[in-house]
Amino acid sequence: MIFLIEYNRSEGSIVTFRAFDDSHRREAEDSRLGIELELNRKGIDHEVVLLDAASEVALRQTHRRYFKSLREIMEEK
Repeated sequence: MIFLIEYNRSEGSIVTFRAFDDSHRREAEDSRLGIELELNRKGIDHEVVLLDAASEVALRQTHRRYFKSLREIMEEK
């Protein structure tokens, strides 16, 4: 699976979250580029990434910072 995440660092929140089948990589890349161009045009500083993972569960484990606060992550340890 391919996951597209637009993340607002200053608020610590996900703005956009989409999942694509591996066979739709081009669509995922085009979506990422479209979001980045729009954010740049508007002067908005968000992080936009494409991530590969076997599942959303796996993604939430490997990239916890997008889904949990720093406090939540520290409390897990």
